[in-house]
Amino acid sequence: MSALTVQVAGPLTTVQDLGRPGFAALGVSGSGALDRGALRLANRLVGNAEETAGLEITVGPFAGVGDRDVWIAVTGAWGRVSVGGRPIDPNHPAFVPAGAALEIGPAEHGLRYYLAVSGGWDVDPVLGSRSTDLLSGIGPAAVRDGDQIPIGESHPAAIPALDVAPWSPPEAGTVTVPLIVGPRADWFAASSLERLFTGTWALGSASNRVGARLEGTPLERSAAAHARGELPSEGMVAGALQVPPSGLPTVLLADHPTTGGYPVIAVMASGALDMFAQLRPGQSLRFRHARL
Repeated sequence: MSALTVQVAGPLTTVQDLGRPGFAALGVSGSGALDRGALRLANRLVGNAEETAGLEITVGPFAGVGDRDVWIAVTGAWGRVSVGGRPIDPNHPAFVPAGAALEIGPAEHGLRYYLAVSGGWDVDPVLGSRSTDLLSGIGPAAVRDGDQIPIGESHPAAIPALDVAPWSPPEAGTVTVPLIVGPRADWFAASSLERLFTGTWALGSASNRVGARLEGTPLERSAAAHARGELPSEGMVAGALQVPPSGLPTVLLADHPTTGGYPVIAVMASGALDMFAQLRPGQSLRFRHARL
């Protein structure tokens, strides 16, 4: 079977498809690509089905050499990408001949690249998905230097039919993210709920595929919430803003635990998770009420 030999894996590279929904009762989250739109686009550019497994490359750099001719596309974050030393454009299908070095530099805009290859990455599926789940340990291990990642067989229809997709680099300034008031908003003082939507927050460095800590002015629980004591554990979803005793919200992401005991003050609109996945540590964001 054909494969890509990884020369430089970078800080964190994992195999991701669109996830494994439906297993929360087993304690397994949906997992999958954090920027689902970027993965779908990369697959369309090389003629794959949108749900085909790609590589999620956090920050970069990344480098590898394949042993057969393939088409590839790099989407999501923006940085220098080259094949055989020659630059190629992002969001554009590119031909990579066997033996040519594919190199992806550190991300200059955004945080996560998505690398699709014609035929997809043919690792073994677990519970119907090829995604790596870092919290549960399900799926393939994170990619390391020297790994050989199998490449699936390309279908004759997989010749790229789309030359380029309209694109712009992920936003570098303050990003506005839509939020829906959550099921436990009444556990917080009215001033805290207002502050959530009027204040400016920053993505903390304590962030990964499980969750992202926000930095800002802590949110305070209401007097009634203090009287209630602790909240029993309840189901969690990606995009939920849990607020621990520190008062600083944590946004749950794809590899989140399926239950949690901290109150959820709000839930990020599902369409905003792609944008949130490209925020860089220290980048500022504001929240607005989502339209239902």
